[in-house]
Amino acid sequence: QVQLVESGGGLAQTGGSLRLSCAASGSIFSINVMGWYRQAPGKQRDLVAVISSSGITNYASSVKGRFTISRDNAKNTVYLQMNSLKPEDTAVYSCGLNQRGSGYWGQGTQVTVSS
Repeated sequence: QVQLVESGGGLAQTGGSLRLSCAASGSIFSINVMGWYRQAPGKQRDLVAVISSSGITNYASSVKGRFTISRDNAKNTVYLQMNSLKPEDTAVYSCGLNQRGSGYWGQGTQVTVSS
């Protein structure tokens, strides 16, 4: 079993920054992909950024140049540094982990950006 616990959400002003963290525990394999997804009210959950255990990253076009994903494999933790935040970044951000064909989700953390 795998557990994911997010932290770091909250309220920010337009142009501000927040840093999200997600710690994975349980049966974690060395090869996996971790990432962040977000869901705004009334919308589907979309990919924000993912990073493989080897450090390969992929970003949604809407966050490129503003958000940075990173990970600490020793701690099984993934981070999302969010800069230049916009009101349209407001959403519930969820951490996901995929390994050996199985996917796991955290409970999510609210990010609200005020204009």
